[in-house]
Amino acid sequence: MTTVTTPVAMTAEERAAILGAVREFAETELAPFAAERDEKHLFPRDTLRRAGELGLGGIYAREQSGGTGLERVDTVAIFEELAKGDPTIAAYISIHNMVVWMIDSYGSEAQLDRWMPELVSMEGLGSYCLTEPGAGSDAAALATSATRDGDDYVLTGVKQFISGAGEAAVYIVMARTGAPGARGISAFLVPGDTAGLSFGAPEKKMGWHAQPTRQVVLDGVRVPASNMLGSEGQGFAIAMSALNGGRLNIAACSIGGAQWALDRAVQYVHEREAFGEPLAEKQSILFAVADMRTDLQAARLMVRDGAQAVDQKAPDATMRCAMAKRFATDAGFDVANRALQLHGGYGYLQDYGIERVVRDLRVHQILEGTNEIMRLIVGREMLRPAGSQQMRSAS
Repeated sequence: MTTVTTPVAMTAEERAAILGAVREFAETELAPFAAERDEKHLFPRDTLRRAGELGLGGIYAREQSGGTGLERVDTVAIFEELAKGDPTIAAYISIHNMVVWMIDSYGSEAQLDRWMPELVSMEGLGSYCLTEPGAGSDAAALATSATRDGDDYVLTGVKQFISGAGEAAVYIVMARTGAPGARGISAFLVPGDTAGLSFGAPEKKMGWHAQPTRQVVLDGVRVPASNMLGSEGQGFAIAMSALNGGRLNIAACSIGGAQWALDRAVQYVHEREAFGEPLAEKQSILFAVADMRTDLQAARLMVRDGAQAVDQKAPDATMRCAMAKRFATDAGFDVANRALQLHGGYGYLQDYGIERVVRDLRVHQILEGTNEIMRLIVGREMLRPAGSQQMRSAS
């Protein structure tokens, strides 16, 4: 396992410059093509490579590994800007960054040398393989097996709902090497061209049309034992450690997509007249817009709080990230849906783009742990014995 160093803290000027560059990328490379990508199910490989050139392939990976090394508070601001251009592509960049961070945090020197240059540049892409057809929220019940055979492991099983499946250069696969339960799971780096690795048909989805989602099928896939990420039995802990950041990123993507929809709604109610006056003059519209703006700002502050908890390695970071993910993804979908309502019938038309964002944001309430699981995490933490909570707060 590599030594994790403190992320880079940016000055206000550096932060403004980076966010300005990301905003320009979103406005020129993502937003103009989002509707076409959605309609034609186009995965923008060239655009992702240009994102890599901008430093978006390893946003919070360490600088010595080729990453940008940013703090999570700056990372979430970047994902919000990306999602204003296209929530689907922003979400895929988030998943890719989870993979990069996992390799950077737990990989051997040989694994870093092999994968980090390709992944950070986004010349090669990464996929995260945890969920299975029979193991979703109960991820510790996964059945994919990894059996030791000499100097190799042989992996057999099926992974479900995998973003980037069929496109990735490397897959981080969680597989069972030991007894039932979380402690029997290990993580493996499986190159995309490995014999026995195949993929199901593209899933027909409500949203996220611009990124491929397929099954990953492992049929006697043989990888060297040196491809294990971390140590044997550490896989579930590795998978969960990545999810704090993933939840914050996807929450930020919800805020960015919803902010884009709200901005369009504000513009529309100024232009549209009903009963002899602009919609913007009606008190009900004023109240609706005020509530939408307030909800997004509350979500933004909660996501920032979760990011600060991760940066500070706070003992309650997982709970704060869960709260932020639940609140922000619920608020983001609700605000986008209300923006559609404010457009009336036009909001239902593809030409306006609002319905696409509503479809794209809906899945954020499910992935990276459903929002019901987020409530479970928070509730369990709150109901711990008082002494246990105090000890955790002091640690």
